[in-house]
Amino acid sequence: MASLGMPGIARRTLAAAVAFVAGAVLVAPEATAAPATALGSGDVTAVLFEWKYASVAEECADTLGPAGYGYVQVSPPQEHIQGPQWWTSYQPVGYRIAGRLGDRAAFADMVRACHAAGVKVVADVVINHMSAGSGTGTGGSTYTKYDYPGTYQRQDMDDCTAEVTDYRNRRNVQDCELVGLADLDTGEEYVRGRVARYLDDLLALGVDGFRVDAAKHIPTEDLAAIKARTARPGVLWKQETIFGAGEAVQPDEYLRNGDVQEFRYARDLKRVFLGERLAYLKNYGEGWGYLPGDRASVFVDNHDTERGGDTLTYKDGAAYTLANVFALAWPYGSPDVHSGYEFTDRDAGPPNGGAVTACWRDGWKCQHKWPEIKAMVGFRNAVRGTAVGDWWDNGYQAIAFGRGDKGYVVVNHESFALSRTFQTSLPGGSYCDVQSGRRVSVGADGRFTATVGAGTAVALHTAARTCG
Repeated sequence: MASLGMPGIARRTLAAAVAFVAGAVLVAPEATAAPATALGSGDVTAVLFEWKYASVAEECADTLGPAGYGYVQVSPPQEHIQGPQWWTSYQPVGYRIAGRLGDRAAFADMVRACHAAGVKVVADVVINHMSAGSGTGTGGSTYTKYDYPGTYQRQDMDDCTAEVTDYRNRRNVQDCELVGLADLDTGEEYVRGRVARYLDDLLALGVDGFRVDAAKHIPTEDLAAIKARTARPGVLWKQETIFGAGEAVQPDEYLRNGDVQEFRYARDLKRVFLGERLAYLKNYGEGWGYLPGDRASVFVDNHDTERGGDTLTYKDGAAYTLANVFALAWPYGSPDVHSGYEFTDRDAGPPNGGAVTACWRDGWKCQHKWPEIKAMVGFRNAVRGTAVGDWWDNGYQAIAFGRGDKGYVVVNHESFALSRTFQTSLPGGSYCDVQSGRRVSVGADGRFTATVGAGTAVALHTAARTCG
């Protein structure tokens, strides 16, 4: 897929033929998204991976707020090691806001701009470890692996200096060094207090929540103690706790602290969309043994999994787009929409050092802005609180389902067009298919007939009754 031009299945969606029983089909422009209502009213997070904070501020005003995104997640703001690779952001050398993506003033300006657009801000925070070497940080601080002047010294690190190798051994996972990074002893009162001070500093700047990197490598009781020390312990916490069968540390241990990222959700979506049947998704979520849906943070991909190959990525074309459409329409969990950049070298840092001059340029993928994905944020907001009903599948790669009397979606992952009459619980009348921008007429009996192109979707909801 080229970095210029419209991504995903947008062109094919507009070309899909749609015909309806109770009226003619009229071609219309893309449905206009309603503006964000209250601050953070939606549960969808746009993860603007390695975007400079000035670029995030512009995107909140231009896209995220109008589209109805509830949150934006930004990459770690703390001072870190120097280097062009993306992972340098995950090797902190202190807690000053002085990373390559922007200084303290830029970060504060970004938070204000996003709040003005109705979007809450989640900061990715790295509190399990420090760096793996010595040098000068992005903010000018000098450091060695176990000595960070003014912040931590050797006595603040865990005693184990071996790398984490045995995930069946709790002590190895939580007390030793993740890929050689200096591991903080979060059981110590000083370390807990110092981390809490950093989080409080971000909260004072207006941050609304945290994504806790490498949470699995921090004992859950340590995280609970740190959270209790903060000025606002009730804010959103999303904890990165990767599931592994038979491992000593399991994600459900962390539910006591807040939301937990459910990695099985993303892995299984890849398996279903690339090798199995969409019909299997009828009970997706808790029915598959996942974490409780009201505490699960879910995604189709993130910055690690797209590089590791264990989930779908932008390189998977229509399968990736449709998986995002499904995730935003399905009620399980709170979805993250990953928005990153093209790469062939998995270590490559962001284009232009994180400055985004325009979407779909210079390698920026801007998945949060793909028409098919962006439209489903409004769909999700409109159907909030409703259950799945009116399920239909063809036994293979085509499914359809409703969300009470508020919305209805069809996902066609077959290699051929799907033509049939769908039964919904929608009130009769005219709707805008937010996937194609075409008008749909639903009969008084809740039925409509459509031809849905291969690799495309149809999505109707009560907040989009007209197009344009």
